[in-house]
Amino acid sequence: MVKKISLLGATGSIGTQTVDVVREAPGQFKITALAAGSNIEKLREIIRETGPEIVSVDKPEDAAALKQEFPGTEFVYGREGLIDVAAGSDADVVVSAVVGSLGLEPTIEAIRNGRDIAIANKETLVAAGTIVTEEARRNGVALLPVDSEHSALFQSLNGETPGQAERLILTASGGSFRDRTRAELEGVTIEEALAHPNWSMGSKLTIDSATMMNKGLEVIEAHHLFAMPYDRIDVLLHRESIIHSMVEFTDTSVMAQLGTPDMRVPIQYALTWPDRFPRKGTDRLDLAKIGSLHFEEVDLERYPALRIAFEAGKTGGTATTVMNAANEAAVGLFMDGRIAFTEIETLVERVLDRHEVISKPDLGTVMEADTLARKCVLDMVK
Repeated sequence: MVKKISLLGATGSIGTQTVDVVREAPGQFKITALAAGSNIEKLREIIRETGPEIVSVDKPEDAAALKQEFPGTEFVYGREGLIDVAAGSDADVVVSAVVGSLGLEPTIEAIRNGRDIAIANKETLVAAGTIVTEEARRNGVALLPVDSEHSALFQSLNGETPGQAERLILTASGGSFRDRTRAELEGVTIEEALAHPNWSMGSKLTIDSATMMNKGLEVIEAHHLFAMPYDRIDVLLHRESIIHSMVEFTDTSVMAQLGTPDMRVPIQYALTWPDRFPRKGTDRLDLAKIGSLHFEEVDLERYPALRIAFEAGKTGGTATTVMNAANEAAVGLFMDGRIAFTEIETLVERVLDRHEVISKPDLGTVMEADTLARKCVLDMVK
């Protein structure tokens, strides 16, 4: 049976690689719904290739123009359009690859409509992890991780007895500035920050990797996806990005998932789970050629964003919502050239210091906290 896919964030890094996976497995998948932002040229290419039934864009004028070009497709726009694509289509699985907290509401609506979620949007679980996982349990929906680290944990836990995992070990490349001291980060440029040594990712994810906030978000995700306490989640620097993450069990055995750095592998596994399909476009792992793998402890003084994320996760409630929103706003300011790279973590921590945490928020409270945190960052910079 052909698996129908609704793809949110179609023109981004994960979105385009999802299209690659679908192209490389003819007869297995069909993209029936798409959502994208303002990259209309790229979206046109994807529409021509996939022939979706419904497409959402940001602006009504883009929806109207595309309707003239593709009269057989329904076009919607804005927040409501994104929800229509996520929850209103007949997809078997929704690939949630929208960057930022914009993906939260459509993901929850898709869950409520019984759609399995291939989750590549870190911010959804960081901003409202308890709400999302409770909705998934209530509706019998699978949350299938797309991030390479969480896919590795998911695969390592397959077939194991629940409750026998002792520790989750997330690996981290160290990002664009892993060979620089804290002092050497003064004055780094956007171009330098975007030069990731191992992975091809979108701009926001690459900046988060450079600060290590990306790994902090993944720690919080792992807590929610695998119901693991924060004091049993570790991060280990691993320069080669060959071991994507590991699970230590109660008998001290450690299970790891290895592979060459290619996001299409975890994307495909999320789409084919519980099965595995052959992959032709990814290099086979040659450990003899690689020769050796390297590991280091993470220095939380060198990477304060990771410390901030652990602290926010342990606090819980709206602390993670605010941390995520403040980070998104601060990364945006850095990308616009309005703040220095090292100010990203400073702004996030200052916003958290001002925030009065609500321990058990509903979705409305989460959205309000998100909005206020972004405003707080902008006010501080002004």
